[in-house]
Amino acid sequence: MATPTLAHDSSRQRPGLSAQFGRKPGLRTMVIFFIVLGLGLLYTIFSLKQDMDELGTAVVTWTPFLLLGVALLIALGFEFVNGFHDTANAVATVIYTHSLPPNIAVVWSGAFNFLGVLFSSGAVAFGIIALLPVELILQVGSAAGYAMIFALLIAAILWNLGTWWLGLPASSSHTLIGSIIGVGVANALMHGRAGTSGVDWTQATKVGYSLLLSPLVGFTCAALLLLALRMFVKNRVLYKAPEGNTPPPIWIRGLLIVTCTGVSFAHGSNDGQKGMGLIMLILVGTLPMAYALNRAMPADQSLQFAAVAQVTQQALTEAAPLPAPADSRLTLSNYIRDKQPTAELIPALAVMAGKIGDQVASYGSLAKVPAEATANVRNDMYLTSEVIRLMDKHKVGHFDADTQGKLQLFNQQIDTATRFIPLWVKIAVAIALGLGTLVGWKRIVVTVGEKIGKTHLTYAQGASAEVVAMLTIGAADMYGLPVSTTHVLSSGVAGSMTANGSGLQMRTLRNLALAWGLTLPAAILLSGGLYWLFSRIF
Repeated sequence: MATPTLAHDSSRQRPGLSAQFGRKPGLRTMVIFFIVLGLGLLYTIFSLKQDMDELGTAVVTWTPFLLLGVALLIALGFEFVNGFHDTANAVATVIYTHSLPPNIAVVWSGAFNFLGVLFSSGAVAFGIIALLPVELILQVGSAAGYAMIFALLIAAILWNLGTWWLGLPASSSHTLIGSIIGVGVANALMHGRAGTSGVDWTQATKVGYSLLLSPLVGFTCAALLLLALRMFVKNRVLYKAPEGNTPPPIWIRGLLIVTCTGVSFAHGSNDGQKGMGLIMLILVGTLPMAYALNRAMPADQSLQFAAVAQVTQQALTEAAPLPAPADSRLTLSNYIRDKQPTAELIPALAVMAGKIGDQVASYGSLAKVPAEATANVRNDMYLTSEVIRLMDKHKVGHFDADTQGKLQLFNQQIDTATRFIPLWVKIAVAIALGLGTLVGWKRIVVTVGEKIGKTHLTYAQGASAEVVAMLTIGAADMYGLPVSTTHVLSSGVAGSMTANGSGLQMRTLRNLALAWGLTLPAAILLSGGLYWLFSRIF
């Protein structure tokens, strides 16, 4: 008789807790929200203007800047939606175990999302960009480049808003990956090639595995952790539903708050980078003179870069002493598109390495590269870097250890010169993600807290799910892999419910599985269709 009574009690408690979510924010909260939002927008505009003024950028037409403004608003809008769509998962357990009041939990989570973005490494940002078609990245400032950016961001926002409206914890990461694939497939089909040629499927598979395995890790590890707690911690209070608004024992309450903090920080660090990567792509295409190259690189490091490039050229020439093709850039572009190495590939790569070295050496530092040459220098570097990455992956060249070492060092120098994120971009994304956390979180919180298991979430279940989510997302960030906070946390709650014998609400699980299964194809179709449409408009 105990189990039905528990289910009955928990269902009686739920409306009381959910009713707290209906309280509207006070006037002071709204004023602070819009002040922070306005300051963030002003800071972004000021930083952009300052960077342009430092380079003496002359405004000939306002059209590129209008497109830049729209693209930045959409990219920051994606992070804002991501904030209230995904971060609700971080606060669900502390709210439903009464460890923190709802409003305090949401503000706390938003603050640590903000800090997570600021202290992020940038690895995930450029991992996301690597999924995009190289030909579109090289012409990101063109009509096709704007169509790509607008299509994938708008598709991701629309699907995220749709699943949020239905209260389904779908994955923002999953959605963005699908949007990128959709653009790549559509671009290939529009140019008369097979759709599969428009995507780096090796990189997409790597990302796909991380998205697929993360919920399995969340489910299994949360279940095992709960069973371990049952074995070693005999306090029965931990395994019962909270009574009224009674908070958990102090140590488990501290653990829940710490893990909520960790999940929020890890979410900001991982998911915030996706917006940063896309914003950098927008900036490179619109204002290459300011953002295409890392002008903060010291002059002595730039000269070292030039020396490494010239040494690499010599090593490649000795490894393949063949005549260079008439157009080395075209040879490298064809290899990236077709993935078919030719006898001219290594000589062409040697020519490009030498050309990059000569360009950097002649200017003395990246900061002195003239505005009209910046985009071409950056494109040469990016093209060369992608070729080196593909050759290494496909084991093309069979170089000796010394040549391979020089090639990898050269590639690292290219990454330093082109893969950087200005502080103001991090702050803008951090504000968007942090403020997004404060809006619209209630729908997803109710689903995670009330609709996955048949009984009320216990203290031990909440702690198990949060600990696993924090560690999983943190590890993924270290390795530069985008994972879904939603999938990890919601599957962790399901795993803890299963291990506790609480039972699962199959209707919710079916809806979650449906959202998970439909997200990728829906995002692909939506972004592909939008890319085709925008390509006709621009």
